[in-house]
Amino acid sequence: MLFNWNMAVVWLIVLVICLAVEIATLGLTSIWFAIGALAATVAALLNLPLWMQNTLFIAVSLVLLFFTRPIAVKYFNKDRIKTNAESLIGKQAIVISGIDNLQGTGQIMVSGQEWSARALDEAVRYPVGAVVEVTAIQGVKLIVRERKEES
Repeated sequence: MLFNWNMAVVWLIVLVICLAVEIATLGLTSIWFAIGALAATVAALLNLPLWMQNTLFIAVSLVLLFFTRPIAVKYFNKDRIKTNAESLIGKQAIVISGIDNLQGTGQIMVSGQEWSARALDEAVRYPVGAVVEVTAIQGVKLIVRERKEES
């Protein structure tokens, strides 16, 4: 009986460490392991064998990590403000140097800044003055497509 109380204390220490890491990083990763440690603590208090405590810790942690983390990330990051280049995605831009993926040329002006640009569709070229929409970022180049007309 004394062994499982000791293991319960060990699992509580793991729980506290996981919570401290989560609070320090806010990465929504170690919280799932903290919940796994809580399940293992309960198992230790119920005098379940050590192998079952370990299995419960791993199983609960991984199930929560893989099945609930994507939902939690989506829910908690929905109000996140985009910063730097990420904020350019979805914005309209003007082509200031013709975009031709085959020749590897092209520049756009977006939010008052000049950026190297490439077309999303390899076969499409955009002339100077064309209005395009930024769809992605690859390295230091913005990927653009024809601007969608708003209805």
